[in-house]
Amino acid sequence: MPDRKTELDRFAVTCLLLCCMLWGLNQVAAKAGLSEIGPLWQAGLRSLGAAALVGLWALWRGIPLFGRDGTLPGGLLTGTLFGLEFACIFLGLQYTSASRMVVFLYLSPFVVALGMPFIARSERLNLRQIGGLLLAFAAVAWAFAEGFGQRSGAPLQWLGDGLSVLAAVFWAGTTLCIRASRLSSASAEKTLLYQLGVSGLGLCAGALLMGEALPLAWSARLGGLMFFQTVIVSAFSYLLWFWMIRHYPATRLASFTLATPLFGLLAGAWLLGEPITPRLWLALLALAAGVALVNGRRSDTKA
Repeated sequence: MPDRKTELDRFAVTCLLLCCMLWGLNQVAAKAGLSEIGPLWQAGLRSLGAAALVGLWALWRGIPLFGRDGTLPGGLLTGTLFGLEFACIFLGLQYTSASRMVVFLYLSPFVVALGMPFIARSERLNLRQIGGLLLAFAAVAWAFAEGFGQRSGAPLQWLGDGLSVLAAVFWAGTTLCIRASRLSSASAEKTLLYQLGVSGLGLCAGALLMGEALPLAWSARLGGLMFFQTVIVSAFSYLLWFWMIRHYPATRLASFTLATPLFGLLAGAWLLGEPITPRLWLALLALAAGVALVNGRRSDTKA
């Protein structure tokens, strides 16, 4: 088993903030890319491209990827869950608004918090930490409240909302499956390769089945967006994330992901000129307070 820490240190917090910032920027990049490429093609191609990069990185570093170590069942399951998560997100956006999607999607840390005690009792949250998680989620929900209250105009908005909740469950399921399976002791490179490879093939197959058009001529803009999503987000940041899952408490890591949508709002303000409202600043302060409560030192060390 890897050397697992019970608290998030400064290095982990720095890495988490970097990941949340990149994932927030990725929301803007993915949205911008939809004008030139279908959502399933976009998600599938970036996964396959990142899988090739991770494979080359592991080969260069001499990290074994294909040994018989009992990780295949867990790897196939996590890859499937990873692909289903993105399929639900992109399909759900056809029926519901992006704001509603964000609020429902970030129910994922609650699913992780509920499931982790069955895997590792040491990761059970106390009342203070549960309160912090609720405060952090409330901050995200409040930041998106205006858009959440607006109907998308689609008659099947309930279907989009349901797919959003399913995406949250699949995302949490990926984290729980990694901790509960032999992947918990596998390298981050192998864990990520399972997810990128399986999800990439599945998403591209879904794009073909749904008849999405694949652009043959790519603009420099689309190439730059796909480079960012493939190299920086899907290869680098996900590799860092899965390394942290092996070494730090998953419930505390999951609480930090609630910062991602607010980073997305900040990225929209920076790149798209959208206003930063007092609501967003207050939400950021509440989020920071909630995450601090979740990640404060426990007094009940025997839990």
